[in-house]
Amino acid sequence: MKKIVTSLVVVACAGCAVPAYAFNPFMGDNENQIAVNIGQGVNSGFIIPPPEQFVPFYMLPNIQYSQPTTFFKLPARQSLNFGETVGMAKKYGWDWPDYSIPMIFASGDVALLYGCNWYLSAGAGVGLQAKQNERLGAKLLFQFKLIAGYRFTEHWGGEFFIQHFSNANTAEENNSYAFYGLGVTYSF
Repeated sequence: MKKIVTSLVVVACAGCAVPAYAFNPFMGDNENQIAVNIGQGVNSGFIIPPPEQFVPFYMLPNIQYSQPTTFFKLPARQSLNFGETVGMAKKYGWDWPDYSIPMIFASGDVALLYGCNWYLSAGAGVGLQAKQNERLGAKLLFQFKLIAGYRFTEHWGGEFFIQHFSNANTAEENNSYAFYGLGVTYSF
């Protein structure tokens, strides 16, 4: 839980010096956004996982529906996410097929730095996975995400992200899922 609270405080404080604008860099003037995200798993317990120990564990696909909002006058988006993790083999002592689990979660992303077509953001969320397992020990998940995005047109964009799922110390087992990923967004 300390990790989640610390992350939210960092996100809130990082944007204090940024002036508020009506422009939303995630989706421009559009009111809705659909994203399809895929991710490559990393065997890491860090909130920002180092790019080492890639594992046969994937996020395939994560469908995200978003709407624009603000967070302390910073441009933001609120999202509902539906996805599945898929594991394919044993590696680093974990049986990754055991973690092939559907997930649903609500999240929010805040643009900390942005221009007309690009943004760097951080986000947090909470959700559920369909079954409990020994890696996380809980169905309840907390999510932290760092995003670099670019809008190619008024409607289409792309994102690179690092995403971390954890039980935030709500269960005895406190490992995590972490992913490096890519996403395609369509705003309308």
